[in-house]
Amino acid sequence: MNQTPSDVDLPRPKIEFPCDYPIRIVGDAADDFVASVSQVIEQHSPGFDAAGITLSESRNGRFRSARAVIRATSEEQLNALFQDLKATGRVHMVL
Repeated sequence: MNQTPSDVDLPRPKIEFPCDYPIRIVGDAADDFVASVSQVIEQHSPGFDAAGITLSESRNGRFRSARAVIRATSEEQLNALFQDLKATGRVHMVL
């Protein structure tokens, strides 16, 4: 019997902390999207510089994607950041 990728539990890649960690945040296009996202990131990554965020718009202009690099110190930090970003109600996806 052949195994498909969904049948196999692949190990998660090992991240060595601390490290620079890129994140991508997708949400509704709004003028204050970057400010909202930056505020949450700053809570979890003190010293974060919002000037390093790059933005892209969806083809129809309905969604906005923000890319940032944070200084990650632990898996717990990343999980809390992702959870708090999603809890804003403005973020649809964090990658």
